[in-house]
Amino acid sequence: QVQLVESGGGLVQPGGSLTLSCAASGSIFRLNAMGWYRQAPGQQRELVAAITTGGSTNYADSVKGRFTCSRDDAKNTVYLQMTSLRPEDTAVYSCYARAITQTYNAMDAWGKGTLVTVSS
Repeated sequence: QVQLVESGGGLVQPGGSLTLSCAASGSIFRLNAMGWYRQAPGQQRELVAAITTGGSTNYADSVKGRFTCSRDDAKNTVYLQMTSLRPEDTAVYSCYARAITQTYNAMDAWGKGTLVTVSS
């Protein structure tokens, strides 16, 4: 009922910047918590950033001070601004949203992910 599509991944050099976008569509009444996960090769998936309806954010220690999560509710979109990128940031980044559908059901939605590669 709710679909998420990420965009903005790609190759960037260490120290560079990149911004990811995730647009939600479908039978949406309201988007509650949104955010981003990532999974590097051989590593478990970790929560990178989360943002509440009111705009409060929470970040993994490894990205704090370098990444910024924001949302534009008019566009049903969540963003992840990444700066000072490091090779260890290389991963598949996936967005998520906890949504209320137009039939008033609560559900979690996940994007398929976008690859970010930090390399010289």
